[in-house]
Amino acid sequence: MNDSVVRINRVEIDYFKNVVHGEIDLKNTRRDYQASVLGLYGQNGSGKTALVDALLLLEHTLSGRRIPAFFADYIHVDSSFAHLKYELSVIDDDSESEFVVLYQFSIRKEIDDSAQDTNQNSDWTEKYRLTLFDEVLTYSYRDKQVKHKMTPIVDTKTEGVFVPESKYNILIGRDKNIATDLLVAKKLASSTSRSFIFSRELIAAVRKNCKEDYHLKLFESLIRYGNFELFIFRTSDSSVISFNELPWMFRYTENEKKTFGNLGIRLDKPAVIPMDAYEIVKKVVSSMNIVLTQLVPGLTIGLRELGAELLPDGRASMRVQMVSHKNNKDIPLQYESEGIKKIIAVLQLLIVMYNEKSITVVIDELDSGIFEYLLGELLRIISEKGKGQLVFTSHNLRPLETIDRGFIAFTTTNPNNRYIRMSNVKPNNNLRDFYYRDIILGEQSEEVYEPTNNFEIALAFREAGEMSGS
Repeated sequence: MNDSVVRINRVEIDYFKNVVHGEIDLKNTRRDYQASVLGLYGQNGSGKTALVDALLLLEHTLSGRRIPAFFADYIHVDSSFAHLKYELSVIDDDSESEFVVLYQFSIRKEIDDSAQDTNQNSDWTEKYRLTLFDEVLTYSYRDKQVKHKMTPIVDTKTEGVFVPESKYNILIGRDKNIATDLLVAKKLASSTSRSFIFSRELIAAVRKNCKEDYHLKLFESLIRYGNFELFIFRTSDSSVISFNELPWMFRYTENEKKTFGNLGIRLDKPAVIPMDAYEIVKKVVSSMNIVLTQLVPGLTIGLRELGAELLPDGRASMRVQMVSHKNNKDIPLQYESEGIKKIIAVLQLLIVMYNEKSITVVIDELDSGIFEYLLGELLRIISEKGKGQLVFTSHNLRPLETIDRGFIAFTTTNPNNRYIRMSNVKPNNNLRDFYYRDIILGEQSEEVYEPTNNFEIALAFREAGEMSGS
């Protein structure tokens, strides 16, 4: 299953940010499309970014990385913990095998005693960390010879390493020394805000001792996906563009060798790129220009070399300035519009997602700064011809007119049921007009927009002006 395709089918969220409960399907049910696309729409503060952050949590857990402490502040104010549940599929077309995986865990906020400042001359403030607990991995499996019903493979809700014992023996064996080491690793994962199921220690033990190959392939596929195939572009990534920094994520394949990058390139001064990465970056720019000049006619970008230099660790690097080329002139990229910079920042991810089945790209506020007609056409092409998975949030309603209505979901004003699909939409209905009508008439089972009172808004502006002396 080295070439397995991993997709996120479903996400369930409880007590996370402003979502008390929400369930949303991401799986593509249209046989005439290879791509799986989900566009999420709704008013401000209704749970769109909560989905993006839930997927960011999935990326951190699958890759075994420490979960940043700020996630502890995302737990709903009325709860002491949040619970996240994901359904993924892992498919190998060559062997006609498929896993359906349920991965779930809870998070809570705890005081981090190790991080307290005990200096009597400084202000003592509590510092917090996030703890991940009740982590469970469940799966079903089928191929030409074998078929297993949904069953837990790793359930950490035990004082021991994990249950069920039958799966423990298959994955780890009966060595008591290994069990002792894994108990220590489990406590360490908890204290360092990491997943235990996808920790280096447990995965190393599975690789060494697992008695059934397809179980190991499941872990390997999910780890590869979390590290190299799931990309999250948040609004915080977009915001740094305003400060003349280009957040640039890319994946480049040459001679079956895959290279991954996540660079923050300064636009207002020369950027320094290690020489081994620079050769890849030049190739990535060349591939991007093929598409960029079609999206923005005549525009390409380039890297103006300003000279080689050594990094503090002795590695060779190149000082470069990013430029845009149009009308036979080069200008520094920093002087292009933020919309152009946003397109450049996400374009290589969209190229990879368009061409590879096992790539998931998640972009919060994809429409930010992008001309609405271009946005609609870009998403139509990706949804109809692409191969991978794209999840995006947007305020611009143009895509509702250009992509299949099955690829669109909406947030509601009900925190107990945050995500819905529109019902009773006829084939000849314009989904954009249908959505507007529901905002006014409220014909769905859940309210999708909390109405505002224009008179009250005008009065509030007037009162605020009087208070400020305007």
